[in-house]
Amino acid sequence: MLWHELTIHSTEEAVEMITNFLHEAGAGGVSIEESGTTNKKRDTSLGQWFDEIVPFNDIPEGQAVIKGYFDETVTLEAIRDEITPRVNELKEFGIDTGEVKYEMKTVDENEWATAWKQYFKPIRVSDRLTIKPTWEEYTPESDQESIIELDPGMAFGTGTHPTTSLCLRTLEMVIKGGEEVIDVGTGSGILSIGAAHLGASRILALDLDPVAVSSAVENTRLNGLEDRITVKESDLLSVITNPSDPSDLGVTLPVQVVVANILAEVILLFVDDVYQALQPGGAYIASGIYKNKEEIVEKALIASGFEIADICREDDWVAFVARKN
Repeated sequence: MLWHELTIHSTEEAVEMITNFLHEAGAGGVSIEESGTTNKKRDTSLGQWFDEIVPFNDIPEGQAVIKGYFDETVTLEAIRDEITPRVNELKEFGIDTGEVKYEMKTVDENEWATAWKQYFKPIRVSDRLTIKPTWEEYTPESDQESIIELDPGMAFGTGTHPTTSLCLRTLEMVIKGGEEVIDVGTGSGILSIGAAHLGASRILALDLDPVAVSSAVENTRLNGLEDRITVKESDLLSVITNPSDPSDLGVTLPVQVVVANILAEVILLFVDDVYQALQPGGAYIASGIYKNKEEIVEKALIASGFEIADICREDDWVAFVARKN
């Protein structure tokens, strides 16, 4: 099968917004390639390794290449024209998109659907969590190490992006065992699976994208966690506002932990809803926040009644741990 490939050259800061635009325009899949120069700082504190067989790319530091794949029946020029003004508008929200360039071509399905797998290797994200692609072999280094089996397919969330690994480490700080958790914007389900491995008793995983829901369900099955993780399609927390059957959610409201690894602009839309979904003293882990949005998110959390318990950082990304008073 042939697919149309729309390539957008932009910045790492703009990756998540542009990825969202491509999905909303009907992309059947999106690939992201960020700077792989030898100058880029690489975290090896937990023994992570970077395969020298896979060559470093020549993308300048801070830049990114985002590719969206569309059915061959789609007119790619129309998709580009639909997305261009939305990308241009990002500058009005303080997002640096750099010098944006667009490219278009037609590719064979196998060229994009599986080729990326050679770059996805086992990743040790913390002392207790390692992400292992289902097609890779890996032997745990200790009895305390839990393995997250993952095949993200076309859903966001492999653990390679700083926001995902940062969020997993923050979950490790917060979860002590027995908590009920809501994961908003679950993507591949990686944070829900990580929370279960860390000791959470029940997790409700939510995503608006049916592709992500399907991916999260499959990854939950791969990890043998169907009895602890419930995956549902939902626009943010809308599914818990007026549930027809509360027992169908898999968790008892209010919960002890809510985690959301999504865009700062989206986090701002439902801060009050998260507050209502949490027990007093409960923790809200808000991640996916680029450094230039840190102050506005912090103000919104405080305005809704949260107390900032911790701020965690990796590269240019920020994660808040906010407690409900």
